Amino acid sequence: MTSTGQPLRIGNASGFYGDRFAAVREMLTGGPLDVLTGDYLAELTMLILGRDRMKDPNRGYAKTFLRQMEEGLGLARDRGVRIVVNAGGLNPAGLADSLRELASRLGVDVAIAHVEGDDLLPRAGELGLTAPGGRGAPLTANAYLGAWGIAECLRAGAEVVVTGRVTDASLVVGPAAAHFGWRRDDYDALAGTVAAGHVLECGAQATGGNYAFFTEHEIGHPGFPLAEVYPDGSSVITKHPGTGGVVTTGTVTAQLLYEIAGARYAGPDVTARFDALELSEDGPDRVRISGARGEPPPPELKVCLNTLGGFRNEVTFVLTGLDIERKAALVREQLDAALAARPPAEVRWTLARTDHEDADTEQRASALLHCAVKDADPKVVGRAFSGAAIELALASYPGFHVTAPPADAAPYGVYTPAFVPAESVPHVAVLPDGRRVDVPPAAPTRALSDVDEPGLPEPLPAGPMRRVALGTVAGARSGDKGGSANVGVWVRTAEAWRWLAHTLTVAELRRLLPETADLPVRRYLLPNLRAVNFVVDGLLGEGVSAQARFDPQAKALGEWLRARHVDIPEVLL
Repeated sequence: MTSTGQPLRIGNASGFYGDRFAAVREMLTGGPLDVLTGDYLAELTMLILGRDRMKDPNRGYAKTFLRQMEEGLGLARDRGVRIVVNAGGLNPAGLADSLRELASRLGVDVAIAHVEGDDLLPRAGELGLTAPGGRGAPLTANAYLGAWGIAECLRAGAEVVVTGRVTDASLVVGPAAAHFGWRRDDYDALAGTVAAGHVLECGAQATGGNYAFFTEHEIGHPGFPLAEVYPDGSSVITKHPGTGGVVTTGTVTAQLLYEIAGARYAGPDVTARFDALELSEDGPDRVRISGARGEPPPPELKVCLNTLGGFRNEVTFVLTGLDIERKAALVREQLDAALAARPPAEVRWTLARTDHEDADTEQRASALLHCAVKDADPKVVGRAFSGAAIELALASYPGFHVTAPPADAAPYGVYTPAFVPAESVPHVAVLPDGRRVDVPPAAPTRALSDVDEPGLPEPLPAGPMRRVALGTVAGARSGDKGGSANVGVWVRTAEAWRWLAHTLTVAELRRLLPETADLPVRRYLLPNLRAVNFVVDGLLGEGVSAQARFDPQAKALGEWLRARHVDIPEVLL
C-alpha cells in the first residue's frame, strides 16, 4: 500500500461471530472500498472456539468466515479490496491454510498472510495465568496484539490477512498505518484511527442498530459502516449510498461510549484520549471524527482467559393470576426440599412480575419464576434438577406449567482478564511467501492512569421541573467487560449537558438502578461528547459465559436507566 492524500476507505462486515452472513457481499458490491474488515471475536467467542478446538485441534477458527469467502474471495480480488479479519481465533494458521485451499479450488490467485503469537496457553503456567477459584489451567489464554503485524503483512503484498486475538480497532489501524506509512510514534494519527476502529467494530451499531433514538429514524435493514481514514488519522464515518440505517453524531457517540471506561482508551500500540475527540456532521450520513490525541501505550498487554467453570441448568415456572408471591414461595420451598439431599453449589431464584391485574390475556396475567443452578458435577444440575422440577407438576401451585421441557446440564465458562509484560508475548507476521517477521513490542510505554477530572459546566438556572423518563432527553449505550458493565449516557445539546453533568452522579445512578447500590461504581466525564460513562464492577458476576444475570451482557442496562423517571428542567423538554 502506498500513501496518498486521499482517504483510505475501510469497511466492516461483521461485529460478532454470527452477524449478518450477507454483509460481506453487501459491502463488496455496495460501493467503493479499499479494505474490508470483520470482527468475529468476543470473550464468549473465545470460549466457544476453545471448546471447538478440544473436539478437533484443526479447528478453533470462525468457520462462518470461510463460507463467506466462497463468494467473497473472488469479489474482493476483482475489486482490489484487501480483507483483514480476526476470524483466525485460536488457529489463524489453520484458517490461512484453509483459505489457500479454498482459493485454489476457486481458481482465485490471492496472497494470504496471518498474524500469530497471541495464544499463550502453552505458556500459561510460566506466565502465571491461572484460572480463578482453583479451577486449574485455563481453556484459552490469548493476549490482545496490536496493529503492526497486520501492517507488516499488508506491506508485503498480502491481500487477505487473518489474525487471532488482536484488539478490535487493530483491524482498522493496521491497514491505515501500512497505507499512510505511519511510524510507531505517530500517536495522534494512531489514536484517531483507534477511534474509527472502535466505531466500526460492532458493525451496524454505528448505522442505527441498537440506537436509543431509533424512533426518530428509519432503521430498517441498516447498511454496515465504513470509515474514510485520512493521513492525519481523522476520519469520516459513513456507509454505502442507498443502504438502510443512519449515521449521525448520535449513532457515532453511542458507539464511542460502548464498552469503555475512562477518557484514556488503552491499546497495545497507543493510548487514545477519547476526551479529545470532536464530532461534526459532514453531510447526510457522514460524521467526522477529529481532534484525536494519542499517548504511548501501557507496558503490559491484556490477556483473555477462559475457563470451564462447571455446569448449569435452569427452569422457568409460569405463575398465573392471584397469589403470585405465595405461589412462588410454595414451589421454591418444594424444589429446595427435593434437592436437599444433594443441593447444587449455587442456586439463583428471580421472580419477574410481568403479570397485570384484571388482565385481558392469560399471558398478561402471568409472572415468571426463574431458577438457575450451577455445580461442578453435571449430574447434580442435570436431570436430577430439571426432573425434580417437573415432578412437581401435579403437586404444587394451581396452574403449574414451565416454559420448556426438562433438560440436561450444559457447561458454562468463566472469563478472567489478566495482564502480562508486552515483551513476554511474541507477535509474528507470517507473510504470503511464508517468511516470519517478529514485531517488537511498543517502546516507549507509559503506565495507564486516569486523567484529571474535568471541571463541571455551569449548572442550569433554577426553574420548573417535570418528572419524566431520563430517556426523554438522554441516550445510552451499555455493554460488558468480563464481570463489569459500562453504561454511557449522552445528551444532544449544551444546555442538556449542563444539567446531566450535575444530575447523573454515582449516587443518582445507584438510586435509579438498585442492582448497583452495593457495587463499586466509577463515573467519567467526557464533555466533548456531552457524555458521562459509568463502570459498575461485579454486576455480571463471572461474565457473560457464566450467565449470572437476566441480561448477562448488560446490553439493555442503558435502556433500563433511560426508562427511570427523574426531575428534568422543563426548558429541556
